[in-house]
Amino acid sequence: MREYWTALASLMGALAFLQGVLHAVFPAELRAAVARLLGRATRAFSPYCYFDVTETEGMSTNEIYDAVQLYLSSTAAPAAGARLSLSRPHNASSFTFGLAASDRVLDGFRGAAVAWEHVVAPRQSQGFSWRPLPEEKRRFTLRIRRGDRDKLLPAYLDHILASAADIRRRSQDRLLYTNARGGAMDARGLPWDPVPFKHPSTFDTLAMDPDRKAAIMADLRDFADGSAFYERTGRAWKRGYLLYGPPGTGKSSMIAAMANFLGYDVYDLELTEVGSNADLRKLLMKTTSKSIIVIEDIDCSVDLTNRAAAAPAPKPRPSIDGAIDQDASAGAARSITLSGLLNFTDGLWSCCGSERIFVFTTNHIEKLDPALLRSGRMDMHIFMSYCSFPALKILLRNYLGFSDPDPDTGAVMAGLESWIDAAEITPADVSEVLIKNRRSGSKEAMEQLLRVFKARAEKRRRESGPSTAVKVTSDNNNNDDEEEEEEEEKRALESPKEGKEQQGGGMAGEDDEETEAKKQL
Repeated sequence: MREYWTALASLMGALAFLQGVLHAVFPAELRAAVARLLGRATRAFSPYCYFDVTETEGMSTNEIYDAVQLYLSSTAAPAAGARLSLSRPHNASSFTFGLAASDRVLDGFRGAAVAWEHVVAPRQSQGFSWRPLPEEKRRFTLRIRRGDRDKLLPAYLDHILASAADIRRRSQDRLLYTNARGGAMDARGLPWDPVPFKHPSTFDTLAMDPDRKAAIMADLRDFADGSAFYERTGRAWKRGYLLYGPPGTGKSSMIAAMANFLGYDVYDLELTEVGSNADLRKLLMKTTSKSIIVIEDIDCSVDLTNRAAAAPAPKPRPSIDGAIDQDASAGAARSITLSGLLNFTDGLWSCCGSERIFVFTTNHIEKLDPALLRSGRMDMHIFMSYCSFPALKILLRNYLGFSDPDPDTGAVMAGLESWIDAAEITPADVSEVLIKNRRSGSKEAMEQLLRVFKARAEKRRRESGPSTAVKVTSDNNNNDDEEEEEEEEKRALESPKEGKEQQGGGMAGEDDEETEAKKQL
């Protein structure tokens, strides 16, 4: 053992002596040139390609570095079992994982294997600078096979950027925007005021028939994944939904469920705060992609009735001194028109951005102009009806935790199923009854709901009875009036004939009778 250590020490001494001789004989520049030649020779015969993604590019931050870090920390790194650093950014709703220094992870794309290595090295001391740089230099090194270069680049980097943007959007809290100032800009040059959007409504809790919900979710999913489809067909990447039905049927909850399902921000557009069509276009241009633009109760916001029935706008009239009333003409010009709203939803200005959804809500669809309802503007019409039995079961599950009926509640469920259609009750009213009676137990709450159904059905029956009787009475009165008119016409036609039979050949009498008959006719 002693001889082994002696031989090792002699070898290390010889190597140190040889290194000193090399440093003394060969200058540093020559050694660097030889190292570069050896590196090039190694890379020339290596089957791999290497790409460095630095943290900074000059004085600016490299966008690709941030995207790679977010992509690897959220997708490839947890699956690879690498060492990770845990963090939570500001205004984020989830945790993110960061790749540790000098660690390596494997990933795949289109059947090709890639390797990422996070390299951290100390930065050389720098002099005075107005913008000091970090003490460490960080970069990601991508290693791929030479044969896979055309397959991976630049498609793999585009995939990383898109995935990072989606992860960043989903990890942050969604926002609800409103145009409280009309079209005026704030100090940042933005016309929208944002607040955190934390509405808990989802499609799982939405009181609607499950088949209809599945169809809506499939349509939303196809829209979100339809970038290639819309580009291939030459259509703007947008879609319109019209939610109509009685008040309290869940139109606002549907909008919140759509936003939570897609992870989109919501822009609540108040048309009464917008002064003109130009301000409406400015608001549209300041919206972001992956957003839902909502106009609630559009039939009550501005006058958007049928253009054929609308009266023409009055022309400005001169005043007493002959001058034109500029205020009246300016007021007529500064208003939202149906044409401006149509261009907002389906005109050239609607293409300023991508992946937008327009949602209009109304309680009276018959009041809207047909041009606003056609395909291309409102692509999908969703009728929010009264509460049905499948929707009722969802509400019972949400508020009472009720899933399957047992022998005690089977009769009550059968009664609810038989009376719900006759009651015509909205999901909002059902929810209010369940909230008030949720502490009494499931059976008692359902029995109270059944009593409400019966009372509403009886009330509707009483209200519909007199109206029907009045309608029948009015129809009978109309028939009597028509019969009286027919009798009068008959008497008027028979009166000249009787005059002729009485006077025989009196020509003057006949002329008078004919004249009188014509007057009566």
